[in-house]
Order: sequence, then C-alpha cells, then structure tokens
Amino acid sequence: MLTAIIVEDMPDALQLLKNDLKVNHPEIEIIDTARSVVEAAKSLGTAQPDILFLDIMLGDGTGFDILEIFPDLKSKIIFVTASDEFAIRAFKFAAIDYVLKPYSNEELAQAISRAKEQIQPNKERLNILKNTLSAPEQKPDKISLHTFDKISIVNLDDIIRCESDSNNTIFYLQNGEKIFVTKTLKYFSDMLKSYQFLRVHQSHLVNLQCISAFIKTDGGYLMLKNGENIPVSVRKKIEVMETLDRLHR
Repeated sequence: MLTAIIVEDMPDALQLLKNDLKVNHPEIEIIDTARSVVEAAKSLGTAQPDILFLDIMLGDGTGFDILEIFPDLKSKIIFVTASDEFAIRAFKFAAIDYVLKPYSNEELAQAISRAKEQIQPNKERLNILKNTLSAPEQKPDKISLHTFDKISIVNLDDIIRCESDSNNTIFYLQNGEKIFVTKTLKYFSDMLKSYQFLRVHQSHLVNLQCISAFIKTDGGYLMLKNGENIPVSVRKKIEVMETLDRLHR
C-alpha cells in the first residue's frame, strides 16, 4: 500500500480526486486531506505520505509555500493545476510533471506511475516553475532540459539554436555544448516562440538574438553570429524577413 495526502482548496475537486483514487487506485490509502497551506503544514508535520497531491493555488498561499516549510519533504509530488496556458508553459520550462484539471482516468494513472519512479525536482527546477508562474508575461531566465540520464538547467539566452533529430531535439549552446533532449522540435517551438525564438525550417529553431544576417541567395539562409549557416524554408522566408525587420527597427 502507498499512502497519500491531497492538498486541494476546491471541495468538488477534492472529492472528485478522493473518489477517483478510491475506485481506480485501491493500492493508495488517503491518510489525510488539506484545503490550505496551514492545514497542509499541520498534516505533513504529523506524517509524510508516499505521494503528495499538491494544488498550486490555495486560498492562503501556494503549494510552493508548503514546499518551503518542508524543504526535506520525502513524498513524491504530483502537482495538480487548472487548465491555463501559462501554467502549462511554466511546468514545461521546469521539466516537472503535472496533472491538468479536469483530468482523465488515464492521465491520473500515468501521473501516479511517473511519481513512483521519479526523482524529486531540485530547488532550482522548483524555482524555475515558481518564477515562471509568478510572471507569465516575462521571458524566463532558465529552462530545464530533460536528457536520457539527467536534467540540465540552461540559461535561455545561452541557447543559439535547436535542431530536430527525428522525434528528439539537439540544443546548441553558446559555450559549444550540445544537449540531446527527448522531445520534438515542435514541442520547444511552441514553448519558446513568445521569447524571440523562431522556427525557420522544419528542422531548425533559432534564437533571434544570435542571427547576424539573412542571405536571400542560394535558396535563403541565416548567418549566425557564431559563423553557422542555417537554411530557411521557402514558406518561412517572408515571416523571417518581417520578424528581422521588426527586430531591428
């Protein structure tokens, strides 16, 4: 048996999760529930469960307040968040798993399965999540990149470009390092497009700050400040020219 505590300030959502766990996951025993930071602190001060279902926004604070009260918490955390594009982007930047409300039985089962196996996110990744959630309109300073064997924290401005490799993505950094990430280029293109990254080709996503010039001959390509040349697809040429024109006005 696994033990669990649910921290959720919405009564209906709390009851729904309790029922879903009771019906579909009888191996999990709910030992307590909490609807606020104060209640959660009291509960976790008594017993730390195997799994903590943690809502982000609570009436008297946030889930991060609870994690700051218990910096050495051993529980595996399943973050639960409402369907919000900025929240989803924040979790992706931090490379931290989450369950999106309303969730399906399959999504909940997958989250529980991942929680059993996952390594707890470190303080730096939690800070990325917290900062990106608190200032959704601002460009994040850092991003977490999930490789086969580790999670690398990278400054966004240190990324020169990203290149597709089948269903994976290679990140090229200012220091010459390459990071192989097991996510598609589209995943990162959707994530970074608001932060001066442009998909210029089916296989290439480029940091606009790293572009030196757009060369219209030879099919069209970008010269980067590090000396690399990156092809621009025919259907992207106009968008590239308009974007660079706006950038340098």
